[in-house]
Amino acid sequence: MSYECILYEKSDGVAVIKLNRPRVLNAMNKQLWLDLEDALADALEDDTIKAVIFTGEGRAFSTGADLKDSKGRSLSAYRDYLTHLQEVSRRIIRFPKPTIAAVNGYALGSGYELSLACDIRIAAQSAKFGSPEARVSSSVTGGAMRLLQDLVGPGKAKELLFTCDTIDGKEAERIGLVNKVVPDDSLMDEAMTQARKITENSAFSIHLIKKGLNMAREVSLEALMDYEVEACLATVSAPERQEKLEEFAQRKKE
Repeated sequence: MSYECILYEKSDGVAVIKLNRPRVLNAMNKQLWLDLEDALADALEDDTIKAVIFTGEGRAFSTGADLKDSKGRSLSAYRDYLTHLQEVSRRIIRFPKPTIAAVNGYALGSGYELSLACDIRIAAQSAKFGSPEARVSSSVTGGAMRLLQDLVGPGKAKELLFTCDTIDGKEAERIGLVNKVVPDDSLMDEAMTQARKITENSAFSIHLIKKGLNMAREVSLEALMDYEVEACLATVSAPERQEKLEEFAQRKKE
């Protein structure tokens, strides 16, 4: 499939969505969000796809919103743009299949927030994370007000958002913002390794587990534990249950 602002490839159960505006360090405009939305819909509908990787073409993951795109935009048009951005962000956060952000170079503003929306973040050593919104009289979007606190805690989240400090991959790993930091030339190999580990497991189980993890932010412990019972019963009665048990038994013999 061909897009204006992203590259989209699928192989071995993994879809890769690559932000593709390298001349502006993958700054995010309206068309890029539309392209992301369409690629996500395709990855969701394709039963062979079990994981999705987001990354950036060239020297950056994304430096955030394209300010040239917003120049002269009316307040009403800005509201429409932000409403659409939030809807695509919700789709990523709640996407039924696991998502991985392979962060290369700068991940700033909306680019940073895209990485936060993913389930797993792997950063290149050259990665730089930051939210400069308060520096330019703006504010964060994409659920960052909750997602960042969930990862690094309220105090650190406030520090990062209030100071607009940029941190490198090593510091991001230290504070729990990313799962792992790897050499730049190993980034996509590591992301693919993680994705393929996921594809070996039950897609149905992972779907129900991810749904429960997302529910945990919104429902009581009692409701969550009731859901866990139903999710477990659904998975153990699924057709692939016996197949997975036989695979597990075979691995124990080896």
